[in-house]
Amino acid sequence: MDLYVYYRVQVADAAVFLTKITEMQDNLRSEYGIRTALKRRPEEQDGLHTWMEVYLEVAEGFEAKLEQAVASSELLAMIAGKRHMEYFLDLTLCA
Repeated sequence: MDLYVYYRVQVADAAVFLTKITEMQDNLRSEYGIRTALKRRPEEQDGLHTWMEVYLEVAEGFEAKLEQAVASSELLAMIAGKRHMEYFLDLTLCA
């Protein structure tokens, strides 16, 4: 399954946040052999951007490993509100 995580970050924190989230994803990619992506909506709303982390073809239990990585990376201090996680199946693999 693929895991998508979205949340909002202050525009003023974007540069520091980008450095930290990129480092975290690089570490996860190396450690677990997964593919990752990072996306951000182009527009801001109320001084916030919406960001999305993408983790493709993750194994069961990856969410706990991700939460541990997030906690140790100090990202939560820059996230406004909650991190929302959603899983999606690749239908071409299910057919």
